[in-house]
Amino acid sequence: MRYIEPHIYQDILKKMVFVGGPRQVGKTTMAKVILDRHFPQGRYLNWDLDEDRQDILKKKWSKENTLIVLDELHKYPKWKPWIKGVFDTLGGLHSFLITGSARLDVYRQGGDSLMGRYHYWRLHPFTLDEIPEGVSREDAFERLMALGGFPEPFLENDAREARRWRRERFDRVLREDVRDLEPVRNIQLLSLFLDALRQRVGGLVVLSNLANEIEISPKTAKSWLEILERMYLVFSVRPFTRSLSRAVVKPPKVYFFDNADVIGNEGMRFENLVASALLKRIHFLEDRDGFRCELRYIRDKEGREVDFAILKEGVLEELIEVKYSDEEISKSLIYYSNRLKPKKTTQILARLKRPFHQNGVTVTDALTYFDNFFEKN
Repeated sequence: MRYIEPHIYQDILKKMVFVGGPRQVGKTTMAKVILDRHFPQGRYLNWDLDEDRQDILKKKWSKENTLIVLDELHKYPKWKPWIKGVFDTLGGLHSFLITGSARLDVYRQGGDSLMGRYHYWRLHPFTLDEIPEGVSREDAFERLMALGGFPEPFLENDAREARRWRRERFDRVLREDVRDLEPVRNIQLLSLFLDALRQRVGGLVVLSNLANEIEISPKTAKSWLEILERMYLVFSVRPFTRSLSRAVVKPPKVYFFDNADVIGNEGMRFENLVASALLKRIHFLEDRDGFRCELRYIRDKEGREVDFAILKEGVLEELIEVKYSDEEISKSLIYYSNRLKPKKTTQILARLKRPFHQNGVTVTDALTYFDNFFEKN
């Protein structure tokens, strides 16, 4: 069972449920499991299949289909007014679960007519907080570092097959999903842009420099980054500047949903592992509880930097520094912990014999920090 499945089941009984997330993260599998377990009379329809597409447009399902799953519906240009009309007229007879491999941006282009009719959930890959049965925590860490957390490569645990899977996934996202949903003329240049981001994980991404490197305009670079975010390939972490008089207006840092997409050393890949796991927690709290949460980083004019700052309803909850192996506590982390006084301050290492607390900072390892968050919450 995926970590959001029981919550989706509860929400389906009240409103439509939209589930977004990366391609091949397990949305379709989860939707079919929900059908089998809770709605055996339900119906699964996929917009990508010609026969299903015709049935969707004709609303060709029976009254006995208590749950209608509509997969990849967002590829229909008029999907928002269409589903609004369907729900308003048939919502009393059916529950609706809509899934898609892009952000279901219901507020774009006048989509706010859906307000109040749905709950939105985001499904993430496996992390140390969500490990499938039969995989030890130590083995899960090694797989996440080497193969990433997407179900197929993670469960198959084969490096060669994982590389093939990743190449094919990149190809399909760029050549099918982007082509279907976004006005990008040069997919080859977009692929170069994506590769450049893969080598910059954990660093500041200055889009003007990146644009010069691959000979596109800064405006195009900004647009392409937004597209890759909408496709759930990458996510941006922006600077935290409130209450920081010496803070610098800085560009974003960019991380990948698939940890194995990172091109770089173990330290870069480990920082991405932590970033993606933190974002997964934040999205869960937003989607389940309605909290407004943010994942930020800190950097000031003196060069002091903290990898992550977590905010909840505008309140600084935690400062986090990520180090692959160095147990020495970051001076910048201590400085900003004393100055900003978050509820928690943590330094996370890949491995550590024994966690300890010093100078107001908890130093721990990833396996201890990411420990069944979704079961405990």
